[in-house]
Amino acid sequence: MKSNSKIALLLTDTKISKVVEFDKTKDKVLPLDFTGANKNLNSELLADTPLFTDWVKSELQKAACRYGVGGYNEHRTIYRRSELFDTANEPRRLHLGADIWGPVATTIYTPIDGFVHSFNFNDNFGDYGATIILEHRYPETCFYTLYGHLSLASIAGLQEGLLFEAGSKLAELGDASENGGWPPHLHFQLIQDMQGLKGDYPGVCKFSEREQYLKNSPDPNIILCHTFE
Repeated sequence: MKSNSKIALLLTDTKISKVVEFDKTKDKVLPLDFTGANKNLNSELLADTPLFTDWVKSELQKAACRYGVGGYNEHRTIYRRSELFDTANEPRRLHLGADIWGPVATTIYTPIDGFVHSFNFNDNFGDYGATIILEHRYPETCFYTLYGHLSLASIAGLQEGLLFEAGSKLAELGDASENGGWPPHLHFQLIQDMQGLKGDYPGVCKFSEREQYLKNSPDPNIILCHTFE
């Protein structure tokens, strides 16, 4: 999806650093499909986190890829594994961020200068687990980046207002006991307006609310593309 968001305009003259280690001369990435088109994602696999984790790891190994990627604006079936995404009239299934799937303890770097806006341990099955939100300040406005499914050590001793410079280590990927019960991966999301929230922001929405949420969370690949190009 081509982004014409104000975030994309702000980043026009900004140097963007990597989010994870990646050497394009030897590393590869595997697009992973978590929609209903992927028939491997049966109820048995999704209900068993170790089995789900082994499946992701196996897919990466078979493709000889360091990371799995994808997910923005993807209507996903995998959220049926948690009641967290089941609302009264319509379940939440549309993914508002992009994912990088990789090993536990993978280092996450800060792509652009940012101050810690907030952080939290969102400890529900299917939730973000340990989460950091950075605020990126510009003369005209500011925007935010959300990093979900981190290790608990990543938020230990953290303070709001702390500056992380571009290229510095921000966090590490957590395991299932600290990342919301998922195979290890990073949920990376852009947010234009936090709408008063701290330490959390929806990463999945109802399809009927797609337009408003995608407007507030534009395509994060405008940043992630600088990691894998």
